[in-house]
Amino acid sequence: MADHAPAHRAKKTRRPLRILVAIVTIPVLAFGVLFAASNFSQLARGLFFSVIFGQVGPTIDHIKGFPSRAIPTSSASNLPAALDDRTLEAFGRIDMQTLGPGMPAIDSQGALDQFLNETETTAFLVLQDGVLVHQWYAPGVDPDALHTSFSVSKSFLSTLIGIAIDEGEIGSLDDPITDYIPELLEKDPRFGAITLKHLITMTSGLEYVETMSPWGDPVNTYFSANLRSSALKAVIVEEPGKTFLYNNYNPLLLGMALERATGQNVGDYMSEVLWAPMGAEADASWSMDSFYSRFEKMESGFNARPIDFARFGLLFAQGGVVAGQQVVPELWVKDATAATNVSVGRNDFLDQNYRYFWWVYPHNRFAAQGNLGQYVFVAPDQGTVVVRLGRTETLSWPILILDLMDQLEGAPEPGE
Repeated sequence: MADHAPAHRAKKTRRPLRILVAIVTIPVLAFGVLFAASNFSQLARGLFFSVIFGQVGPTIDHIKGFPSRAIPTSSASNLPAALDDRTLEAFGRIDMQTLGPGMPAIDSQGALDQFLNETETTAFLVLQDGVLVHQWYAPGVDPDALHTSFSVSKSFLSTLIGIAIDEGEIGSLDDPITDYIPELLEKDPRFGAITLKHLITMTSGLEYVETMSPWGDPVNTYFSANLRSSALKAVIVEEPGKTFLYNNYNPLLLGMALERATGQNVGDYMSEVLWAPMGAEADASWSMDSFYSRFEKMESGFNARPIDFARFGLLFAQGGVVAGQQVVPELWVKDATAATNVSVGRNDFLDQNYRYFWWVYPHNRFAAQGNLGQYVFVAPDQGTVVVRLGRTETLSWPILILDLMDQLEGAPEPGE
C-alpha cells in the first residue's frame, strides 16, 4: 500500500496544476479565436474591441485595433512657430457661460490647461497667417504619435475626389456612381440616378438608421471586416437629391469609385497627390477594414500627427497652395466649402451648412469634423486654423472655436 502513496500524491498534485492550466489556457484560446475571427466577422470584431478597449462604441484607442495602411510623405513644408499669449488672451475675452452654467473663466494659462484637461482634449493647436502661435498637448500625449480623426477623414476623401477630377481620373461629380460600380445596377436600377455629387453632399437617398444594433448601419460601416461588401448592400429608400441624411455608406461608395478610377488603393493615391505634395512632416496612416479586404475605412480612421492636421487646414486656408505649388485645385477648395444656404446643422445655436464632406459656417468658415470632438476649423479670410482633438466632446466645440476665431480676429500682432 505504501508503494502506491507517492503516485497517488503526484496525481493529487497534478490535478490543481491542470485546473490552473485550464483556467489560463481557455481564456487565452478564446481571446485568440476572437482576434482571428475579427478579420472576418464584424460581430467578433465588436466583441473583441469591447474586451480590449473596455467600451462598446468608438474610441480614439481603436487606432491600435484596426490594421492600417501607411501613407508616406516626402519633406516637411515650412511651418514656423512663434508661440505667444494671443490664444490665451482670446479665450479670456470669451463669455464661457454661453457654453453652459458653471463654465470657468479662462484668465490664466493654468485655467486654460485645466479647461483643456477637464474637457478630455488631447491636442489643441492654433495657426495664424501660416504661423503656429499656440500648441497644447495633454499630459502623456506624444505630439509625434498619430491621432485618429473619425469623420474628419471624409474631408480628406473629398479632397482626393477633387484632385482626381482635376487629373481626369474621374469625369465630374455629375457622373452616376454606376459609371464606377456598375454592379449596383444589378442590385437596383435606381442606383443609376445617384451621382457622385449626391454621395458627397449626403443626399443620396440611401437608407441609414442610427441604431447600435450589432447589425445596424453605424456598426456595419464601422466594424465590418469587408466594407466594400457592406457598401454594396446599401438600400435606396427615396430618390436622390431630396433629403440630407448623414450616411456612412456614401463615403464607402466614393472610396470604391476612387479606387477603380485611379487603379490604386486610396492610401497610395493620397500619398502621391496630397500627403507628400502638401509637405506633411510625418507619414500618416489610414485604418483598414481587415488584413484581407485591405480597404481604407473611408468614413473614419485617417490618422496623423496633430501638426499635420493643422497643415491640412492651412492648405485650405491658402486656397490649396503650399510653397507656391497648387496642390488642390483652387476652384475645388472654394466649391467644396461654399455655403449652401440650406441649414442642416445638428446644433440649434449654429447656422450650419454641409457641402462636399465639409461643415460650413457663416463668414466663410468651415470645418472637418469627427466623432468625439475631432475638429479642423478653417477661417481663410483671417488666416486662422484651429485643431482640437480629444477623447470625447463634453461641450459644443464649434460654438467655442467660432467664438475663439472672432476674438483672435481682433487680436493685435505681437509687438503692436
